[in-house]
Order: sequence, then structure tokens, then C-alpha cells
Amino acid sequence: MDDTARRERRAEARRRSEAQQRRVVVAAGGSVVLALVVIVLISAGGGSAESERAAARPKPPPELPRGGRSVFPEFRVVGFAGAPQDEALGELGIGSLDQAARKLERQAKPYARGPGRPPILPAFELIAVIANADPGDDGKYRTRQEDRVVREYLAGARRAGALLLLDIQPGRADFLPEVRKFDKFLAQPEVTVALDPEWHMAEGEVPGQTIGSVTAQEVNEVSAHLSRIVQRNRLPEKMLVVHQFTLEMIENRSELKQYPGVELVLNVDGVGDPKLKIDKYNAFMQQRDRARNGFKVFYEEDTDMLSPAEVMRLRPEPEFVVYE
Repeated sequence: MDDTARRERRAEARRRSEAQQRRVVVAAGGSVVLALVVIVLISAGGGSAESERAAARPKPPPELPRGGRSVFPEFRVVGFAGAPQDEALGELGIGSLDQAARKLERQAKPYARGPGRPPILPAFELIAVIANADPGDDGKYRTRQEDRVVREYLAGARRAGALLLLDIQPGRADFLPEVRKFDKFLAQPEVTVALDPEWHMAEGEVPGQTIGSVTAQEVNEVSAHLSRIVQRNRLPEKMLVVHQFTLEMIENRSELKQYPGVELVLNVDGVGDPKLKIDKYNAFMQQRDRARNGFKVFYEEDTDMLSPAEVMRLRPEPEFVVYE
């Protein structure tokens, strides 16, 4: 083979080699692109599946304003009562709700002091149904707060990390129908109910002229209603507070029942000097009711108002304390 032929063969070999290298590079690039496409598709599919799984997960059930789903014994509840119509109705009618919340925090702080004592869960007790001396259009001797007022107090309670208790003074109406008027609010985790039998009148009776009462059956009906709301909405525990200052204010009290998701609190709320209030509390404790214990302190009407330290010397210690 002459030199010319050899040169031509070497040139042809170089051309083939270069072409082969180009094909390898192109093929490799195509493989990379294909691999990236596959990875993207897999990732997209995985992300979609993960999104679907996240969407399918049930939302965690709602909690109380300061965490958890049980009121007692995890917390001691300390509250202010009142209504915006008149300062005489209690602390919640004095100043703004944010001012009341700050004062409540200061008032409640001593109740958490001491070894083994639970943290405080504050509460706003709004008089949602106010007993009247006037019969009104329907002859029931009571006035309900407008929804806008309840919404305002609920917003204030949420800002404060507090419960909202809707206090019911039904006049000649019955407790359960009045409670049901607030069901849309009771479906919220921080909203619950207090019953005020003093203002529950029979036919012919007028609020302020007669001391009212409630039967155990009526309390049980409200408690059962709250229990259904709790279970239907997967809500945290609710309190049902019943105010009392005589044993006769709850008729057939031995028939009071417990319902799932509802803590019954019997609150001793008489006015007077320290000895009278302490003696009254002790008398109620001898009943050994199947309920949590509460105690009310009046800023104006009590004589020599009990301090938090004195309240905490009561036995058993009150788990609910409310100021009016």
C-alpha cells in the first residue's frame, strides 16, 4: 500500500472516530434528558401522592384556648362576670374587654401560686340572657344579647386566650330553649354555658321579687345538649356552671348526672362577710355533689372581700373562681 492510500485510510479512520464520539455524546445527552424527565415525572407523581395523603389526613381536633382538651384538673378557671349594658352587672361592663383581660390576668395570677397548683385558664362570663322586671313583648321577663355583642365578647376572649361563658338568666322562659338560641356560638371550642337559677321564675313570679330555682332534670337536659354539641363537633371539654346560694336553688340535686365531654361546676355565689361566705361554702361541700366546686367573689357587695390566699384556704380548693 503506497503512502497516499495509507494517508486516506488514516483520515477516514479519524472521521469515523469523530463521528462515533459525536453519536456517543448525543446519546449520552439524550439519556440525561430522559433521566431528568423521568425524575421530574416521578417527583411530580410523588408530590401529588404526598399532597393527596396530606389532604386525606384528618385535621387535629380543636383545643382549649391555652392548650389541651380537658378543663379539669389541668386548669383552674378564674373569670370575670358582667355585661356591657351596665357597670353594675360586673367587671366585664367596665372599660374595654382588653382592659378587663389585663385586670383578670393580674387578679388570677395568685391562684396559680404554690406547689402542685394548675395553671390558670381565664374566662369571660357574659350575661347573655338578662332577667328583667319588665315582662317584655312575650311576657318572659328577659332580654337576650344580640349576636353582635356575643361576637364582640368572643373576639375579646380569643384575644385574651380565655373561655367565654354565656350566663343565662331566663326569667319565665326555660333554660334549654334559651341555651339553644346560642348553639352557633356553642359550636366553638372556647364557648360554654352558666345557668343562674336565682333568675328562673315560675308563672306569676317576677325577677327581683322572688328567688328562683332549677330542677336537676333541667340541668341534665342542658348538660346532655352540650354533650351532643361536643361530640358532634369533636370539641374539647366544656364546663356547665350552675350558680347557687341556697341548697334549695337546685331541686333534687342528688339526681344531677354527668355527661361525656361536660364538666358540671356548682358555684357558691352568695354575698356577705368572710365568715358567712366560708360557712356557706362548707355547707355546700357537705352535700358531696358529683360536680366540680366553684366560688364567687363580689368586689362591691362583699364585706371585707376575701383575698386569693383566703379563697385558696377553702377545702376543697375551688376549681372555678369568678369575680363580679
